[in-house]
Amino acid sequence: MLIGLLSLNLAFLGYQIIPFTPFGKKHILWSKNYISGQSISIIISNVFQDNTNFQGCLDVLSKNEADLILLLETNKIWEQQTISLQKTHPFHYRIPQENTYGMILYSKYELIGPELKFLVEDDIPSIHTKIRLPCGQIIQLYALHPTPPVPNENPRSTERDKELLLIADMAKACSDPVIVIGDMNDVAWSYTTELFLKMSGLLDPRRGRGFYNSFHAHYPFMRFPLDHAFISTDFKLHNIKRLPNFNSDHFPIYIELQNEPSAELQQQSIKASPEDIAIAQAKKHAVT
Repeated sequence: MLIGLLSLNLAFLGYQIIPFTPFGKKHILWSKNYISGQSISIIISNVFQDNTNFQGCLDVLSKNEADLILLLETNKIWEQQTISLQKTHPFHYRIPQENTYGMILYSKYELIGPELKFLVEDDIPSIHTKIRLPCGQIIQLYALHPTPPVPNENPRSTERDKELLLIADMAKACSDPVIVIGDMNDVAWSYTTELFLKMSGLLDPRRGRGFYNSFHAHYPFMRFPLDHAFISTDFKLHNIKRLPNFNSDHFPIYIELQNEPSAELQQQSIKASPEDIAIAQAKKHAVT
């Protein structure tokens, strides 16, 4: 009986993760031709607030040049030690905090109307901004770092789920191309992430390609994809890779996208059922 139950469990887990292997269907297609001015490259990096390898971080960012850099778990010291990035990335929005939920956004491209928002908790920020690509196209970016479910502190995932689903509504209603990035504190194959994709209409570039596990950097046999980029259907993919670690507990993730309006005809988001919509509504109105 035990062997049978374990076999069923393994089969179920295999069913969950197969979409994130080369055997799964790709959500986002590869871009076949590079179109000047329509691409954007992004690095998402949870630096680990207590980490002091500031130069290691800057070296990784220098060797893997990106148009947009999101640094998470950044406090005042991290802000000071990485301020040299504004030489190459003149547009920035910095929210240093000492509670491991600070974030800093650096961009080579113009940030239009960047806003700081606390959607669910008073000390958990998110950045909402529009970005102008060199071709003139405006895109909408949401940068997040919701709280994880932690025993004895935050045993349920109520706050995280609520924040993700509120962002899903914003992404769905947005008329511009959308990118959502950050440390979501949730794996790619979870029910919550699937629900987020259904409610937002966004796509996951990991599907059909690989896990790109970003956490925990120090334990090779205990790694999961927690740092994500979710993208609207009018983008295609140039590149996605995991970058070297610099003593953080997370690996940085690099992704390069190209805005192609015609891609909407070739890529489809996951549709939400009436049951999905009802569950999402309940989670958004849950008491935190």
